[in-house]
Amino acid sequence: MGVFSRTLRLTSMNGERSMEIEAMVDTGAAFSVAPTDLLNDLGVRPIDRLDFTLADGRLVTCDIGQAVATVEGKSIPTLVGFGEENALALIGAYTLEGLRFAVDPVRGELVPLVATA
Repeated sequence: MGVFSRTLRLTSMNGERSMEIEAMVDTGAAFSVAPTDLLNDLGVRPIDRLDFTLADGRLVTCDIGQAVATVEGKSIPTLVGFGEENALALIGAYTLEGLRFAVDPVRGELVPLVATA
């Protein structure tokens, strides 16, 4: 598992609103997560609910929605969890793979993904 931070731009699916935030790249997280108030401000709406195990071991059920994630110049529509109000934003494995990034945890870098078939 590797954890380091990167700038994440989240954009509403209609492209009308966007916001840049500092987010932790967390290969141990399946999905990206952002604070609920930020997602609400962007106009992201819940499309489903999903159980999440938080870093402190708690199991919570959170809404998930769709937004466009942009990291280091690459963009992809992705699923994002509605996190607690003061929670750190996370860039999870689902988003990273969609952006075609792999993680070099030693150097704390995102590197081009070499896909397997």
